[in-house]
Formats: sequence, structure tokens, C-alpha cells
Amino acid sequence: MGHPATWQQEQISLAYMSAVATRAGATVASWNVDKDGVDATLKRDHQLVELQMKCTSEPQILADGTTYAFDLDIPTYNKLRGPRRTAPGYLGLVVVPRDIETWLEHDAEALLMRCHGRYAQIQDLPAAAGKTTRIHLPSPQRFDSYGLDVMFDFADQRLFGSNASLGEAI
Repeated sequence: MGHPATWQQEQISLAYMSAVATRAGATVASWNVDKDGVDATLKRDHQLVELQMKCTSEPQILADGTTYAFDLDIPTYNKLRGPRRTAPGYLGLVVVPRDIETWLEHDAEALLMRCHGRYAQIQDLPAAAGKTTRIHLPSPQRFDSYGLDVMFDFADQRLFGSNASLGEAI
């Protein structure tokens, strides 16, 4: 049984994000330094969302049995929630099996990633104190094509309000 290193968890979370973004018709710009609390910016139809990606093989699950929790450091949290951001900030959490040997299955015709993801909108959340803050990632907030649709819709509404279709009329 292989135990993953932190860098391997980071890489699989970015690979997962890239695969989901590609399926959802979004492009990915990765940052070589995440000084702004952002690993990647996703773009689709001129809308942007920014993500800090995390990965775990031992997710914290709340008492309801379906909501994950992740303790995010306050500096990153504050960067993702800032009201003056031009692109909304999100936390993406990828859950992988404990054994790194089971993360991927590939043969001559397919590559299967054995992981799944959830997201949490950090944008516009209130200030937090301490060293970390607990972020809840409920089961409906799956990091998949539909989840990215929700993120991009929020980005559009945040910039243009409820009349987001105005651009289509021009």
C-alpha cells in the first residue's frame, strides 16, 4: 500500500480540476505561485472563477454523514473571500483513496480516476479569526460539470446582476 506525499495529492487535485473543466468547456490557467490563494483560474464564455485546490484521503465528515469539512488556513480564506475580487473565489476538495496505487486505473482504452470532488464558495463569506476556519462542503456541491455551471453562473450574476442575458441581446 503506497502512501501519497503532499505533492502527489496536490497534483491529482489539479488533474481532477483540469479534467472536469475540460469536460465543462472551460480553459484552465494555472499559477506557478499561489500567493493570492489561487491555484488556477477557470475561464468559460468570458467568465472567470478562481480555485484553491486541496486533496485528502481522510475526509472529515460531519454528523449528517454527507457533508465534508475542511480546515482552511485564514490567509487563504481571506484571499478567496475578498469583496474586491474580480473573479469569485472557491475551495475545491478532491477526495482520493488512501492507497495511491488505487488512484488511477488504466488499460489500453481508458484511464479511470478513482476520486471525487466538492466545492465551496468562499467569495463574500464573513471574516474569521484564528489560524483556520472550517469550510463545509455539502454533497450537492459536487465538483463536476454542473458544479462548474453553478460557479460560472454566480460569476456572471455577481458582475452583471440578474439581467445577465443583456449581453446576448446586443
